[in-house]
Amino acid sequence: MFRTDIGTDVEQAARWLELGQCVAIPTETVYGLAANALDPVAVARIFETKNRPAFDPLIVHVLDFAAAEALVEEFPDPLRQLAVRFWPGPLTILLTKRVIIPDLVTAGLPRVAIRAPAHSLTRQLLMRLPFPLAAPSANPFGYISPTTPQHVYDQLQGKIPYILDGGPCAVGMESTIVGLENGSLIVYRLGGLPIEALETSVNMRIVVQKHSSSRPTAPGMLTTHYAPRKPLLLWPSAEDWPKAASEGQRVGLLLFYPRKSLPPHNQSIVLSQTGDLKEAARNLFSALRSLDSASDVDVIWAEECPAVGLGRAINDRLRRAAAKASE
Repeated sequence: MFRTDIGTDVEQAARWLELGQCVAIPTETVYGLAANALDPVAVARIFETKNRPAFDPLIVHVLDFAAAEALVEEFPDPLRQLAVRFWPGPLTILLTKRVIIPDLVTAGLPRVAIRAPAHSLTRQLLMRLPFPLAAPSANPFGYISPTTPQHVYDQLQGKIPYILDGGPCAVGMESTIVGLENGSLIVYRLGGLPIEALETSVNMRIVVQKHSSSRPTAPGMLTTHYAPRKPLLLWPSAEDWPKAASEGQRVGLLLFYPRKSLPPHNQSIVLSQTGDLKEAARNLFSALRSLDSASDVDVIWAEECPAVGLGRAINDRLRRAAAKASE
């Protein structure tokens, strides 16, 4: 057991990481649970702390393009172009790893997921360290991703020594993961970089891959993920409002934008008062946590967003959260 401290001391975070421990770090997407990506023992602590299955690979965080090149066998031109344009930022790229990357990081797969985060504190940390950081989201496996230091503390108190406090995450949605297969750009996970941005950056076919129920080829691909403990259900459209599944069931509504006509409910949370997808993405995980912890809510009914821009990634997270309720 650790005494879990929260603070902005990059040096303290670095010292714990150099000792082989896990530290929570801020990124523009979500908070990550970081450890030395080149140390298999430290990486194993990530899996143990999160109760994460070893078949689910991790993302490696680096400072810049040069740091990424040192970890991979090659950097194909289309992926290089994306890195130059969108790093630092919410884009993760799958590349053939060098032997320096432990197999535990990639779940034994030949490619490693790499990104350069944009958050200033974590970039200071990466500049201070002589190694990259493996860092999935800083929460118990399968649960809602954390977007504030308090979210991390609520779930990992006593399991890690330090949470580097970078404030609320600016994007609030995990990174988009891409790679190359058979001459096409494959999107393995929808995320904080919209598909439209990719379409304007590469002159090639873009394919969005479906989730995997076992042995995913990239991080964050499991069908059931990002889920609250309470059942979460979707309805087909904004006009088809749900009714409580059974008499006496207390409903919490998760809405994209304000509505005048609502079904019977105990609580409602609006992701964006103006229907802004960026604001909705930033608020999604906090809203899910709030409804999940509400004492007067038994089930969460969630409205999907328009399937454009970040709306695709928001809907992806909602559908995977809802998959748990249907199991």
